[in-house]
Amino acid sequence: MAGRRQRATTDRTIGGLNFSQRELRDLLVAWLALGLAFTFFLERQFRRIVFGQFGGLSGAEIASTFAVSLLTVGVGFLLHELAHKVVAVRFGQIAAFQADYRMLGFAVLGGLVGFLFAAPGAVVHRGRLTAKQHGLIAVAGPVTNLALAAVFLVPFFLTASMGIGGFLRELTEMGLQINLLLAGFNMLPFGPLDGRTVREWSTPVFLVVAVPSILLGVGALFVL
Repeated sequence: MAGRRQRATTDRTIGGLNFSQRELRDLLVAWLALGLAFTFFLERQFRRIVFGQFGGLSGAEIASTFAVSLLTVGVGFLLHELAHKVVAVRFGQIAAFQADYRMLGFAVLGGLVGFLFAAPGAVVHRGRLTAKQHGLIAVAGPVTNLALAAVFLVPFFLTASMGIGGFLRELTEMGLQINLLLAGFNMLPFGPLDGRTVREWSTPVFLVVAVPSILLGVGALFVL
């Protein structure tokens, strides 16, 4: 999700973008927290511990799930937010990601008990913008997730057709599914989601991006 105000000062340049120490910390914490939350959610052994049933934890399996979560959910989220930042900066904005530590904590705790809702933070920016510029900043995130889904699509079919399982299979399947879900969810035209900003700017652009994103997201949820 893209916001509209920014407070932190920048003091480091990476890849042509300015980052404050706080922003880098927020990105790292959000990445790790999302990986942890999805690991808890996907590994039912953790939920058994919450309810007092100890035993059965596999360190290798947990490490594998954590790595998959970081490389799929974490990367999908980070690149989604950085896409907002890149476009905002191109329009002359001062932009930075700010983590929502309360929601990150809620996501981790929710993963432990089998319920997961992640709203880890948003890119916030300041400066004058037209409705079109706001819309382009907003749509950059979901489009990035669609592009990432396309990247995962070929290896997903290759691993499936070749009967490859294990880590690679989980990585490609989850990478495809998560990025389609992120694109579809964020293009919903409600509340602070990107879809609302895009729709307020241009209904045709909204329909072109939102309809396939939402349909693919629903398909990823029930088919993959």
